[in-house]
Amino acid sequence: MRRHFSDSRLAQGPERALLVGVCLAEQEPEQSESSMEELRQLARTAGAEVGAVVLQRRPRPHAATFIGKGKIEQIAQELHLTESDIVIFDNDLTPTWQRNLEQALGCKVVDRTELILDIFAQHAKTRDGKLQVELAQLRYRLPRLTGRGTLMSRLGGGIGTRGPGETQLEIDRRRITERIGKLKRILQKVRSHRSSQRKRRSRSAIPTLAIVGYTNAGKSTLLNLLAGAGVPVENQLFATLDTTTRRAEGADGEPVLLTDTVGFIRNLPEDLLVAFRATLEEVTEADALVHVVDASSPACVEQVQAVLEVLRQLGAGEKPTLTVLNKADLLGAEERNRLRTLKRDYAPAVELSALLGLGRAELLEALAALVSGSQVRFTLRLPYERGPVLALLHEQGRILERRYEEGGILLQVEAPRSVFEKVSKALREQEPAARVEAERFV
Repeated sequence: MRRHFSDSRLAQGPERALLVGVCLAEQEPEQSESSMEELRQLARTAGAEVGAVVLQRRPRPHAATFIGKGKIEQIAQELHLTESDIVIFDNDLTPTWQRNLEQALGCKVVDRTELILDIFAQHAKTRDGKLQVELAQLRYRLPRLTGRGTLMSRLGGGIGTRGPGETQLEIDRRRITERIGKLKRILQKVRSHRSSQRKRRSRSAIPTLAIVGYTNAGKSTLLNLLAGAGVPVENQLFATLDTTTRRAEGADGEPVLLTDTVGFIRNLPEDLLVAFRATLEEVTEADALVHVVDASSPACVEQVQAVLEVLRQLGAGEKPTLTVLNKADLLGAEERNRLRTLKRDYAPAVELSALLGLGRAELLEALAALVSGSQVRFTLRLPYERGPVLALLHEQGRILERRYEEGGILLQVEAPRSVFEKVSKALREQEPAARVEAERFV
């Protein structure tokens, strides 16, 4: 059963979406239900109304259409009954599955990755953010050009068509590939510019903490609480796409730099990780991390694991981390038992209501401890010809003692752990026998 909608139907108001989730053999039913609830939030954030939800268990995907013929017929009936315009899958679809489903159903079919990219396209406000989103969308859509252009043109705009625009995406692959190459070159300049900004900040020897966490966990609210940043806060997914860095003070009065970052989500699209490399380097280059968790969410454990997985993908999984269990004011008795388990499993951890400021004093003390734990006191023997390394230590650390000897300088240095690791790597690459010894973390 195929359905077609006129442009006038689409122009009447927001798209009405039929949500489809497929629970494969390796997935637990509870996880699928939780993921479908998150898909509801994503669809609403993208501007769609949810007409119906269909969930199916399958041992494996259908080779041609991901779901079977019977389920396609059921979805077609639901489309008619709910007057839905678009089908959104909670799974990632191959280009073949997506194309075959659109032909069978006669409407747009969007997978989870395309939905998230669409939300990013709506929320990107700065030039850098828009460039990064465009790169991610072009990388995603390039293998999906064949066979979708006519259908997309007939069905009008909406989810999956924002960003660079469908007309642009129907041009030949060569020109799209050239555009991707140009975006990469532009974003490389963005990365270089941001790297220079980080170097200027590092000369002050003030530790930098990156605020990370699941989307809508309260990261921007936390930055506002600690630094009076005035960052807009909205109760929606992916409200923050651009980084903001502000100065704050711990309980000991020592300054720190806090950087708010883009939120993570389960199965964060790989194209976004690649495209947002310039933004996510704020995480990989930070001295330590502040991991904000929505402790009121029934899926908070799964959300924590999703964030930790993204951090591992970025190479930041081993950084010193403070877990902030946010929205503690919303917890009932049962949730408080879960909170105690979270504090034990993800220590060091503090509970907080960033919105109300409850727990702020404990948070400041924990931040001071985190910062001190991210500083390393170490000794090294530096050959005289390694002037650039000495300049780096001057810029980003404190040289406590130096002694000039034959063949080099013996230094005792206090610096962020990231600087210690950078110097160690640089020296060992040039001189495998070189030794940089950490005396203690201070």
